[in-house]
Amino acid sequence: MPDVLLTTFSAMPEGEPGHAALDLELARRGITSRWVRWDDPEVDWAGAGVVAARSTWDYEDRLTEFLAWAEAVEAAGPVLLNGSAVFRWNTDKRYLVELSGRGVPVVPSVLVHDREDVRPLVARFGRAVVKPRVAAGGRGLLVVDDAEAWAPTPPGGPWLGQPVVESVHSEGEHSVFVLNGRAVSQVRKVAAVGDVRVHEEYGGSSMIADLDPVAAEVAVATTRAVEELLGTELSYGRVDLMRYDGRLVVSEVEITEPGLYLDVIPGNALPFADAVQARL
Repeated sequence: MPDVLLTTFSAMPEGEPGHAALDLELARRGITSRWVRWDDPEVDWAGAGVVAARSTWDYEDRLTEFLAWAEAVEAAGPVLLNGSAVFRWNTDKRYLVELSGRGVPVVPSVLVHDREDVRPLVARFGRAVVKPRVAAGGRGLLVVDDAEAWAPTPPGGPWLGQPVVESVHSEGEHSVFVLNGRAVSQVRKVAAVGDVRVHEEYGGSSMIADLDPVAAEVAVATTRAVEELLGTELSYGRVDLMRYDGRLVVSEVEITEPGLYLDVIPGNALPFADAVQARL
């Protein structure tokens, strides 16, 4: 049995993009590892020392099952990096409202349950983003300028509402990787013309960027606020930032299964391997 199980999903059985950099870094330290599907019933989780949620990118449609899996892994004995309680909190975007209430600079965010909640959002901002509270990769996100015409898919909700942040087309979104409590690298992501999503499948683009001291400071402070709120230490995370009203604010805190962008920044493998080694 390997020391570490790195979890993925059926569409990426070999692991997240650029995974070879992490495989090599772990092996260099004498740490054995294997990529496995998180939902594979044949995996003996109890035999590993550490389990890391990596490219488990089908969780949004199977959230109850995914959270039950995380709790079962912990009950079996290995260290699950970040842990099931963190996953439960982080997979519902209402956490942004909670962080804002604790003084973290966040893109203005409100909980949306129905059209009555969308009307004041559009009245306040003119154009609003309404997205499912449990979602990833920009799926289900709609830009709304007429509350009466809002027709979400899927229709069940609940949702989160925010203003459209126009700087996503110029400055873009800054993703800062915080590993072992330290900001280590940064990616800049820019949305395509006519869209607000920065993901490549919607025409967005990603590129390595120099680590900006201000972005790093905001990302680390946000991570510490989450640790204080949840009473736990985070092994890894990615804090996404956008410029709104002249300052950097948090758009997402990814501490469940953020891609390490190893195909763009293979150097992220080193501090992630540090986190694994420290917990073996």
